[in-house]
Amino acid sequence: MIVMDKYHNKEDCFMDLLHAQEEYTQALRLGQKEYKALTAAGKDPYPQVLDALLEGRSGDSVVELGVIEVPTEQIVGTKEAGRTSAFSASFLPLLGTDTEFAAKWINLCKAHLTEGIRDPILCYEFLGKLYVQEGNKRVSVLKHMGAPRIPSIVKRILPVQDGSPRVLAYYEFLDFYRNTGIYAIQFRQPGDYAKLLSHLGKSPEDGWTEQEKRTFSAYYQYFRDAFDSLDSTGLQLLPEEALLLWLQVYPYQDLGRLPARELKKTLSALWDDLVSFSQPETAMVSTEPETKGGLLSWITAPSHIRVAFVHPLDPVSSTWIKAHDEGRQHLQNALGEQVSVESYFHADTPPLAEQLLEQAVADGAEVIFATTPQLRRSVLRVAVKYPKVRFFNCSVDTHYSSVPSYYGRIFEAKFITGALAGAMAQNDRIGYIASSPTFGVPASINAFALGAQMTNPRAKILLRWSCQRGAHQQDFLQEGIHVISNRDAPTENPAYLNFGNYGTYGMDEWGQWEAIGSPVWLWGKFYENIISSMLSGTWDREENSKKAVDYWWGMDSGVIDVHLSDRLPTGLKVLANCLRTGLKEGTLDPFCRRIVDQQGVLRNAGDAGFTPDELLHMDWLCDNVIGHIPEFEEVEAYAQPMLRELGIHRDRIPLEKEGPL
Repeated sequence: MIVMDKYHNKEDCFMDLLHAQEEYTQALRLGQKEYKALTAAGKDPYPQVLDALLEGRSGDSVVELGVIEVPTEQIVGTKEAGRTSAFSASFLPLLGTDTEFAAKWINLCKAHLTEGIRDPILCYEFLGKLYVQEGNKRVSVLKHMGAPRIPSIVKRILPVQDGSPRVLAYYEFLDFYRNTGIYAIQFRQPGDYAKLLSHLGKSPEDGWTEQEKRTFSAYYQYFRDAFDSLDSTGLQLLPEEALLLWLQVYPYQDLGRLPARELKKTLSALWDDLVSFSQPETAMVSTEPETKGGLLSWITAPSHIRVAFVHPLDPVSSTWIKAHDEGRQHLQNALGEQVSVESYFHADTPPLAEQLLEQAVADGAEVIFATTPQLRRSVLRVAVKYPKVRFFNCSVDTHYSSVPSYYGRIFEAKFITGALAGAMAQNDRIGYIASSPTFGVPASINAFALGAQMTNPRAKILLRWSCQRGAHQQDFLQEGIHVISNRDAPTENPAYLNFGNYGTYGMDEWGQWEAIGSPVWLWGKFYENIISSMLSGTWDREENSKKAVDYWWGMDSGVIDVHLSDRLPTGLKVLANCLRTGLKEGTLDPFCRRIVDQQGVLRNAGDAGFTPDELLHMDWLCDNVIGHIPEFEEVEAYAQPMLRELGIHRDRIPLEKEGPL
């Protein structure tokens, strides 16, 4: 039992009792306020009940952990329904001051004010949250009085590993807690613990010293206080999830250097991005250019825009950069004196990238295009410092409202070249060399396979990856395959079609490679449209800044096309042009048909196509594709950084350590 009445005199006893009564009155008022607010919002005003959450579950097991100092904030409910109606959702009292409940609460509060509440509570843990079985009133008192931790006898309920994201993340928490003893970090998505550890210069297997644990706990609480002070109640985002985004922009060590005021400024700079992360429904995939502007948009539209392009390489050493540089030339030719354009090359390391991006801003750039996915993090770090400059990054699957991404629906052109390959393959077998397993690539493979199947129902696609070792073209020849789809031509220059590494090509009767056709990127069309919309006032800066946008344009916008060989048979050229017209006009959808994957699963019954998000995140292959999507460990080292940024399985990829804890 807790001893509560050791006082030097009656006056001290009376004052402590009066203080405890005042605390109850205040807690009761807050509890009634919370009850009314939650009821008005249509939410449950009482603590959660674990038994209700576990109803119908089977296979879960219980592990006794002994006495642990648990974070008070993780206590969210009770084990059984019992007297939950005596508390609001956050364990504030709801019963009147003249009740037996109130008397016991006040007595416990007086004990806390004098000697402290020593007896541990008993609670169950499920998915990182705690549910009280014994000690509800102790929890109520300690929560109200602001106690950060409560001693508790904890029984952990281990959920069945069903493969759901939340359960996967929980088992990652168990590994994290085993090494750190830190309870407060409760991610909801798998892979987030590995991301956090990489920012700290740690791996999941590394042990933590006591100093490292104390330092991180202090830094996290410091960050959390700043986060909570900015009225984060409207965000559907946990503080630890906000920390992950913050660490993508600022180094971990800044938490030990930045004054509270400066830390809040960094969070304010990221606020639109935090909103985008917390409300994924606000993110959007833009599949076609915007054509409508506001009624008075011309009043605020600029007459001239300074544009910068930042590249990791140069046009001589990279055909990808050459294609974007040709887009820059197209922009200048199309808009003339309405634009001034500068190019910055060799941003091939994060420090150099940030230096060149800063230089572009200093030189007066109002719009900056960073032309490869590897620049994404550097762009974000600079973009949050200059909210009036418009930054874009050539990548897909963005989560940042401050840095829209842009890419092309290359699968549309792949569908056309697949149809040509199917018609040209005399033995029904076609080789396909894919680039790397990043967002959108499986959709291109499948579109090609469906196109081939359209002209040749017996067509089989033998899949290889350029990011894996092997003389793939030679291997295909040895297997009797004479029609091959290789890398897409980076530009519309016909010379690339005759360069055996690009496009779809076949071997003629004399053993010579003959071009068939290739998808091409026409980046100038994208750059022209974006800048033109800004010049006309149709690109609304305020509207676009509130959401994360993926510009994923296709053949209907002119950003993607297919270059056909002059030697293509007339009938196939007619077919290709018919398919191109259908794709441009929106009357043809390559995926609107019955589709079965390699495992025999029906992916589409044929009533409709797929959404842009489903196409971007497609991670399966059609049943006429022979091969598989490689994992991170299966690809060459040079391709791994790209997979970390845009890999379709990037949540399963081990992150690189960024620096020491």
